[in-house]
Amino acid sequence: MTKRRIKKVAIIGSGIMGSGIACHFANIGVDVLLLDIVPRELNATEKTKGLTLNDKIVRNRIVNDALGKALKSNPSPIYHQKFASRITTGNLEDDISKVAHVDWIMEVVVERLDIKKQVFETLDKHRTPGTLITSNTSGIPIHFMIEGRSDDFQKHFCGTHFFNPARYLKLFEIIPGPKTSNEVLEFLNGYGEQFLGKTSVIAKDTPAFIGNRIGIFGIQSLFHQVKELGLTIEEVDKLTGPVIGRPKSATFRTVDVVGLDTLVHVANGIYENCPNDEAHELFKLPDFINTMMENKWLGSKTGQGFYKKIKNEDGSSEILSLDLDTLEYRKKKSAKFATLELTKTIDKVIDRFSVLVNGKDKAGAFYRKNFAAMFAYVSNRIPEISDELYKIDDAMKAGFGWEHGPFQIWDAIGVEKGIDIMKSEGLAPAAWVNEMLSSGNKSFYSVKEGATYFYNISSKSQEKVPGQDAFIILDNIRKSNEVFKNTGVVIEDLGDGILNCEFQSKMNTIGGDVLAGLNKAIDIAEKDFDGLVIGNQGANFSVGANIGMIFMMAVEQEYDELNAAIKYFQDTMMRMRYSAIPTISAPHGMTLGGGCELSMHVDKVVAAAETYIGLVEFGVGVIPGGGGSKEMALRASDSFKKGDVELNTLQEYFLTIGMAKVSTSAYEAFDLGVLQQGKDIVVVNKDRQIATAKAHARLLADAGYTQPIKRNDVKVLGKQALGMFLVGTDAMEASRYISEHDHKIANKLAYVMAGGDLSEPTLVSEQYLLDLEREAFLSLCTERKTLERIQHMLKTGKPLRN
Repeated sequence: MTKRRIKKVAIIGSGIMGSGIACHFANIGVDVLLLDIVPRELNATEKTKGLTLNDKIVRNRIVNDALGKALKSNPSPIYHQKFASRITTGNLEDDISKVAHVDWIMEVVVERLDIKKQVFETLDKHRTPGTLITSNTSGIPIHFMIEGRSDDFQKHFCGTHFFNPARYLKLFEIIPGPKTSNEVLEFLNGYGEQFLGKTSVIAKDTPAFIGNRIGIFGIQSLFHQVKELGLTIEEVDKLTGPVIGRPKSATFRTVDVVGLDTLVHVANGIYENCPNDEAHELFKLPDFINTMMENKWLGSKTGQGFYKKIKNEDGSSEILSLDLDTLEYRKKKSAKFATLELTKTIDKVIDRFSVLVNGKDKAGAFYRKNFAAMFAYVSNRIPEISDELYKIDDAMKAGFGWEHGPFQIWDAIGVEKGIDIMKSEGLAPAAWVNEMLSSGNKSFYSVKEGATYFYNISSKSQEKVPGQDAFIILDNIRKSNEVFKNTGVVIEDLGDGILNCEFQSKMNTIGGDVLAGLNKAIDIAEKDFDGLVIGNQGANFSVGANIGMIFMMAVEQEYDELNAAIKYFQDTMMRMRYSAIPTISAPHGMTLGGGCELSMHVDKVVAAAETYIGLVEFGVGVIPGGGGSKEMALRASDSFKKGDVELNTLQEYFLTIGMAKVSTSAYEAFDLGVLQQGKDIVVVNKDRQIATAKAHARLLADAGYTQPIKRNDVKVLGKQALGMFLVGTDAMEASRYISEHDHKIANKLAYVMAGGDLSEPTLVSEQYLLDLEREAFLSLCTERKTLERIQHMLKTGKPLRN
């Protein structure tokens, strides 16, 4: 059978979802044809210009406006604005014949069956037999859509449900129709994971599929519980946010962002189409939701929902909260619970659940009621919506941003304990759960030889979760493959001669224990292994150096100790570059300050596409002191050799640091000079990142890796560059673009990147620049304004501008 490849896709419908999906296909290098309807009348601008309905610019107005709006939205749907050139727009009358030349057609029009069927009838006439054709419906049964379609159409048709926003949410539900071929399902399952970077879940053709069926149940359950327990919306958002591994937007703020009307539409669909659901009445909307719908309080799109942003008389902004009893907006109230205080010292979310359900206050009661309802509901959805329990967990993690799925949470509490909580709430699990316990299986999941197993209801045994072969899950190998451990890192054997150094500090900050662990990892790797990966699977790679430690040393005026600490950081970065084995960094999420510096000193970076990387030290009143300032001067010097204009090039690197630029994707990091073309690579699926990094370490080792020779050929421009920088910073302060302290920091950076006040361009060593960098960093740490900024950052997590 010919291998199916996706070179070009057609997206039918350019609304928020259609444009977002088009952008994500463009993100991964696919050629996209985006089509929408032709306008039926001219708008005011078109009339003024004397255009007619026959002009192409008018005929493509709807699609072009929609795509343009999407590309300007924040957060951006596209990894890099230049990728938008991969999208060609058109309309469904002039350009419909072009679908004959694509490999995959995806319908993303309004959620009305009659309109979808009309679109499919037209597409059936123009598509080439064998072409994939799918619908991004969020709940319309797939079998209704294919009535009257050709056999080839039905064989190659199914639902492919992306969650919004398509770039950021990982769930990719694949819903087969009655005649969908297995080849199509297997292809889409693999393509979603490998190419689109998604968690692919093959669902059954049931109302709302998996993600929305469980997710909407969870929200509706909260809607009914909030009044029963006398909770405010702030309290619910506090209880259902990061403390339990959910997004910061938690429940009510998430509904505001998504739109209350969207949630109501799905909830009504479940209520109407699932009459036998044991929680059927729960999908009925409470009175306060009906009132909000009548008032058009739909959330962000209408300016008010559960929260409302207002401007005060003094010009300041304030966010008000909706009182669910009076349905009037009031000032926000703080939310505090004794039970939550007990979890503050528990870093791992999974370890908090057993504490939360034992709480003696209102929070404990909330968690018991909430988890009891959720556990009972998900157990009863098998086999209705899925035969395998892990698919429900995968859907909730990938589609709703949960760190742990309901069955994983149940395991963390204890299956039997979960049943006891259900009984106290008048609920019971599905019969198969008790059968599982009776057979000797005491948990839904287990780990064997680095792989995750799940309890299969059909075989009544633990079976390996499929699709893990391309992944390395650090949680699964940490204990069995541990080579070394301290308070900051765990070093694991990834197999095939490659080590991994995993940060374990709070927010993966880099302090003395992490630096000691990195040096130990290099020691071990050079002695007994062939390569080293620095990677973790936390929320973020690293938010940078431990600024609390820097602050304490500076306040105590322990400058010798601070000098030694900074030199230790620099020396560790240089060991990353000049070790006897290849080093690979695997950054993802926030990779700031010291985390960025580390990635700039390894042999190769294997970055997740969603990597937000940059040197942000200016925000706390210092310059990059772990080799970052030196490295930008070195990379500018390497650009000189390619014939770039020297002063202009150096200025670009200077501004990257001075403006604390952070990429909004790994692809933007190439523009900043933080990642390097031809050397560093990007992976779309973060789950594959550690395995890919390991493979590249192995490739470098097998190619005959040789320890690099330390460089003494960095060209610095001396007074020529320094003068340019000083004139520029003087002018910026004079025009009040920067503060006096910013001026001082910028001049220190200028001195380092110019190589000092040398009288002429000179070749220097990396160590020469590191010494300048460290001296400048230490001098800034004596400044009162710097200490104020660091203190503010430690208190608020936000930079302070003086």
